Amino acid sequence: MNKTTKRMVIMLASVGVVLGLIFGFGVFKGVMIKKFFASQGAPPQSVSTMRARYDNWQPNISAVGSLKAVRGADLALEVPGIVDEILFKEGDEVKAGTVLARLRSGDEEARLNALDASAQLAASTFERNRRQFEAKAISQASLDVDSANLKNARAAVEQQRAILAKKVVRAPFAGKLGVRMVDVGQYIQPGTAIVTLQALDPIYADFYLPAQQVGRVDVGQKAMIRIDNDSPTGVAGAITAINPKVESSSRNVLVRATLPNPTEKLLPGTSVNVDIDTGAAQRYITLPQTAITYNPYGDTVFIAEENGKDEQGKPKYKARQTFIVTGPTRGDQVAVLEGVKEGDTVITAGGTKLQNETPLIINNAVQPSNNPKPTPIDN
Repeated sequence: MNKTTKRMVIMLASVGVVLGLIFGFGVFKGVMIKKFFASQGAPPQSVSTMRARYDNWQPNISAVGSLKAVRGADLALEVPGIVDEILFKEGDEVKAGTVLARLRSGDEEARLNALDASAQLAASTFERNRRQFEAKAISQASLDVDSANLKNARAAVEQQRAILAKKVVRAPFAGKLGVRMVDVGQYIQPGTAIVTLQALDPIYADFYLPAQQVGRVDVGQKAMIRIDNDSPTGVAGAITAINPKVESSSRNVLVRATLPNPTEKLLPGTSVNVDIDTGAAQRYITLPQTAITYNPYGDTVFIAEENGKDEQGKPKYKARQTFIVTGPTRGDQVAVLEGVKEGDTVITAGGTKLQNETPLIINNAVQPSNNPKPTPIDN
């Protein structure tokens, strides 16, 4: 072997030794790092928790409806004319039969006087000829003509009185008047609204229910009506009517509740929320929906379990995942039928980053929404 070949072999052997040392050090370093992190364990995760507790669940039906006056009408006239008098003030409470407005009626009154005079003349003629008929001075045919003339004259008088009556607007029922829609001197056509009249106490709440739910309600059943969905209380009413047919367009059934309105603050047309309790209340373990992880193979929650104490003597916690069986839902809440006991510390937020045995840092400064009747918030 010559000197050149010998040098080449020595150089290649040296390079191989150096590369082997580098590779070996890298493997050794990786193993040591892995052992180090394994000895450290999983880092603690910050979560929020709550104690599992029983809550009463009242089966109910909720719907959105609108208020409707027990009796309400936009008052108008059947005949045209010029408004001569307006005899009400806006917002007045009036009794049935109260005169509210009149149209100009001078010509019609004059014609009524003329027709009344003709009827009186026809009555005198009939009475005179009746006496003559009794004395056999005129025929029965003449008396019959006089009788027909009298009936026609009286009918014309009644017809003219009816026309005059149509020139007057009267309250058809007791109620509260709204805003005046016409002015004195204004010419109006038949059907022109003059004022609205609404009977406001009591008042109806009309709403629709799916046909499948109608069997759960009945006439006389209590209903709670709320104008503001955020209000915890409402006005108690009762179901007074259920339509005996299903609307073909929506497959819903119209239901009507009646509620008191002594202050008359509830107005027709107002949108309302209707809650109807059905059946007896049930007790379920209740958790916020954020506490539950939904999976195809089963729903789970994480429980915070005590795991010894730290150097200051405070309890430490670790996560334990458990399968559950869920029941009905309401708003932000879920009923848990199996898997969680009363008093368990359930993780309500932060569970997506957990595994079994993960150390926990509990921070309950902020809790997820847990409202049985949440409402949208406008920002």
